[in-house]
Parts: sequence; structure tokens; C-alpha cells
Amino acid sequence: MAGFTDKIKRFFGMQTPLDGGLFDDLTDLLVEGDFGAAEAFGTVETLRALCKKRKIDTAEAARDVLVEILTGDLCFPAPSGGNSAGNAPEGVRVEPGKLTAILLLGVNGVGKTTTAAKLAVRYRDAGSRPILAAADTFRAAAVDQLKLHGERTGIRVVAHRQGGDSAAVIYDALEAARAGAGDLVVADTAGRMHTKAALVEELKKIDRVIESKSAERCLKWLVLDATTGRNALVQAETFHAAVRLDGVILTKTDSTAKGGVVFSLAKSLGLAVVFTANGEKYGDIHPFDAASWVRGFTGLV
Repeated sequence: MAGFTDKIKRFFGMQTPLDGGLFDDLTDLLVEGDFGAAEAFGTVETLRALCKKRKIDTAEAARDVLVEILTGDLCFPAPSGGNSAGNAPEGVRVEPGKLTAILLLGVNGVGKTTTAAKLAVRYRDAGSRPILAAADTFRAAAVDQLKLHGERTGIRVVAHRQGGDSAAVIYDALEAARAGAGDLVVADTAGRMHTKAALVEELKKIDRVIESKSAERCLKWLVLDATTGRNALVQAETFHAAVRLDGVILTKTDSTAKGGVVFSLAKSLGLAVVFTANGEKYGDIHPFDAASWVRGFTGLV
């Protein structure tokens, strides 16, 4: 966020009176930060009204009100999966004795396979017994890559040959868990950009498999590259329209990610961000913290 954050810091550091031009400038700045135009306009109109009501008349003072608005946008009950954008960690705990399946969706290049390994390590360190399912049988390197993560971390990987049936891989992983090997299956699924029809059929098949193995909980999380900005929202719209997503994991949340797409995911699609990930180490994944994200976006950190 560095470049954008510097701009927003300078904007709110101005000791100038609030007027229509300043609000217009803020709208433009939010759009630059990967807000949608309609969302930026709506947010600024809410800010304008609250500043008027509270008799706030400087840009510096208005930032606290903007933080309040943006934090509120991220704190809402997600549509399914038991998550909330403002308190995501509470909704992603694996319950002892109950089999949970996490399906990671998304296009190639967003970091799904590495994220699957990071999640498995995180849950293992929290006391769960994860199994990795190499269900991306379409991409040649994906199966081998996940096997390598399994060797490095000591976490079991269930895999078939390249080009095989991804649902069959998940079936075998769930069967292994049911046999006593684990209580969580983290599945790395195919990363090609599906047509909606193909995606729906593939997920329906996987859903039938999960139901047949009596998994108490199945979460479909979309992995998005935070540096792709508005394109990440387009991907989310496509996947969410095809299959009801339960949340989002943002990868590559480094200094080049402006951050506004998080608010679009929440406001436009009702999707909670459950984790953010950046870096190559297995520990480089963290539960999403709405307050911290808003502070970073508005230049307060």
C-alpha cells in the first residue's frame, strides 16, 4: 500500500477546511486505491453527512470518521460459513471431532497451492490433524508442488496422477480422515478460469463426494492476488455467481497492494476476507484484522 498510503497520509494531513472540492478529491483517491467508483462515491457521501452532523470541518478530523465508516463496512455477518469480516478468526476454527473440508478456489498464479500448505501448517500448529488433497490435477506442477510441501512439513498429502478426477482425490482424502488420519482436509483445486457451467458441475460433484463422506463442514474459500486490484473483484464476482463462496484469502498483500478491493468484496458481494498471506514462509498467513487493515488503508500506520 506504500505509494497509495503516502498520498492518503498527505491528504488527511492537510489543515484545510472541508468543502465540496476536498470531498471530490477524496472520492478520486479512493478510486485510485481500488474502490469502485460507486462505492467510493457512496462512502464519501456518508462521510460528508456525518461530518456535517458532527460539525467536523478539517480533513485531519474527517479521517477518524472515515475509519469508523470503513471498519463498519467490514464488520458484518458473512452469508455462510460462520465467518464475519470483522472477526474472521472466530469463524474458521476447526472443531475437535468434526471433519471439516476447505476447498481453495481461484485462477492460476494467485498462490493457491502454497496457501493450502500454509493453512495446513497453521491448523496443525493449532492442534488439528490436517490432510492436504492435491485436487488440482489439471496443472502439471501443482501435484508435485503440494507433495513437496508435504515432505517439508510432515503433513500427509493425498494425490492421484495428473489429469485425474479432482473429486476422487478429495474422496480419498476424506476417506483417510474418516479412517482416523485427520479432522481437516485442505484441498487445492484446479486453477484454470472456469466457465460458470463447468465450475458449477465440478463443485457439485465435489459437494456430493463431501456429503457422502459426512464432512460436518465444508468451506469454499477463493484465493485472490491482492496486487491485481479491481481484477480480483471480477474474479470474485465470477466464482461467487457460479458457486456460493464462504470467504476470501488475499495473497501478496505487500506494498504494491492498495487495499481498496477488500471493501468492494464486502460491500458488493458480502464476502469476508478470512486470511491474508504474504511471503514464502509457512507462517506467513494471518487471520484478517479489519481494524488493522482500515488503519493501514487510511495511513494511520
